[in-house]
Amino acid sequence: MLSDGVIADTVWTLRMASKRTKAPLWKDVERKLLNSRSNRREVNVDKLSKFTKEGDVIIVPGKILGSGNLGHSVIVYAYSISKLASRKINEAGGQILALTDLIEKYPQGSGVKIIG
Repeated sequence: MLSDGVIADTVWTLRMASKRTKAPLWKDVERKLLNSRSNRREVNVDKLSKFTKEGDVIIVPGKILGSGNLGHSVIVYAYSISKLASRKINEAGGQILALTDLIEKYPQGSGVKIIG
């Protein structure tokens, strides 16, 4: 379980990115993470497979779960990722980025999709 401190740090990072880059994506993700825990999305790997294609960059403002398979590589940031989902993403050639790395690599949020 993630603590309130982790949530606060994540929201602060998104808020600073939004102010610095003026990119609306970071504000949108911040708003979604501020929802109550019961309203945060849980997305299975099979949903990632259905709604992405090779090389897509995605954010899941919730948790990625390991049900299903992923047949192509994606670059992912999620607030939380199960061990099984992490393994499946890596086995498909995908990459899991830390939030700060994602913001640094895609500061304007161009081409980044929100799923969930």
